[in-house]
Amino acid sequence: MNYIGVLLSVVFVGVVARLLLKKYNPHAVLLIAGLAMLLISLLLKNDLPPLKNPTGFSGFDLFAFIKESFSSTNAGVGLMIMAIGGFVAYIDKIGASNALVYVAMKPLNLFKKHPYIAASLVIPIGQILFIAIPSAAGLSLLLMASLFPILVNLGVSKISAASVITATTAFALGPASAITASASAIIGLESINYFVNHQIVLAAPLSISMMITYYFVNKYYDKKNNFEKSDLEEIKQEIQVPVIYAIIPILPIILLIVFSEIFSLFPSPIKLDTTTAMFISLFVALLFELIRIKNIKEVFESLKIFWNGMGNIFKTVVTLIIAADIFAQGLISLGFIDGLISLTQNIGFNATGIGIVMAVMIFLASILMGSGNASFFAFGPLVPKIAKTLGVESTIMILPMQLSASMGRTVSPVAGLIIAVSEIAGVTTLQIVKRNVIPLTVALVIMLIFHFI
Repeated sequence: MNYIGVLLSVVFVGVVARLLLKKYNPHAVLLIAGLAMLLISLLLKNDLPPLKNPTGFSGFDLFAFIKESFSSTNAGVGLMIMAIGGFVAYIDKIGASNALVYVAMKPLNLFKKHPYIAASLVIPIGQILFIAIPSAAGLSLLLMASLFPILVNLGVSKISAASVITATTAFALGPASAITASASAIIGLESINYFVNHQIVLAAPLSISMMITYYFVNKYYDKKNNFEKSDLEEIKQEIQVPVIYAIIPILPIILLIVFSEIFSLFPSPIKLDTTTAMFISLFVALLFELIRIKNIKEVFESLKIFWNGMGNIFKTVVTLIIAADIFAQGLISLGFIDGLISLTQNIGFNATGIGIVMAVMIFLASILMGSGNASFFAFGPLVPKIAKTLGVESTIMILPMQLSASMGRTVSPVAGLIIAVSEIAGVTTLQIVKRNVIPLTVALVIMLIFHFI
């Protein structure tokens, strides 16, 4: 164990946190810090993360990490986030977002006097959707397109609305979740069995606690910030497009649920990913516009809005996710995760103590790296060996670890979903994180007490 690398990684975390709080450019801070840690790891002769196509010279390999991060991000989550960003820009321009608000406000008017109750109710609704749409960034942005304008029009501040939307992804539940699949494989349980008999039992009380804490936290901070409903630009109760346009913002969610593997509604399985659903919904929107304005040239010209929206998301959100990925790789290369694992194994606690320590460590690691998957995949495989040594079932230890991984991501200023949501909402990542810290910390404590004590 190279303890010098571990200590240096802690120093880097402190420096980066300080610079971000001083509002230095986050793209530059995370990228340069990540490259610096990779360089130090190289000098310390640590194992660097593997490259698919190494250059043959370790000095150049540092920059090859950036290229490969761009390639993998743009081919996966980056393209998805850009597609959603472009779609959000397009439906806003054609008036579909206003149409959805117009339709939704009629039955929801009773919440005008209690907007924070409406905001809290988004959490369990979104968590149910997250089971069918297991992409944290994807679901959050879909809810930004559909629920965000409704919440704002009800009288919820933009920060409060963004915070509850990110909270919908705090628990990675269901057979379609990557973390669930990994956890169930590690302990040798079927994913559906693990979901029904273990995850739901623990997640239900946590969801209730989050509804309560978000209600009071958002209400308190909005009052402290002197937020008034009149500060918002309320959407007019008249719309310039047919009411049927209200279906467009929620069409991607409908498609993803209908064609979800969980429900298996069709004899021959049909798999639909978020990015494909966005493009299908975009062309439905174009068809609606063609029928409404009957001018092919104008409709074709309007597609520029979608491409510009994608470009804006790329330069602000996707590039920051890539910088955060380089930062996470730097932490791993310096032995940050190995240091946490070593500390856990040498503490000398009993099963309950070890379980609590590992859950808290994964929570903190997810905050630092902005990824629940990365922290859980590092710690998770250790569980069967530790559980066997302590004479307990693996499920007892792995369940809180798995949930704390996704919970930590929800309070990370470098997590993709927080970055993406903050950009669409027009607020900073730290503003959202500030709202998320108390509810998620309370949920973490309740989970540890409920599960272990």
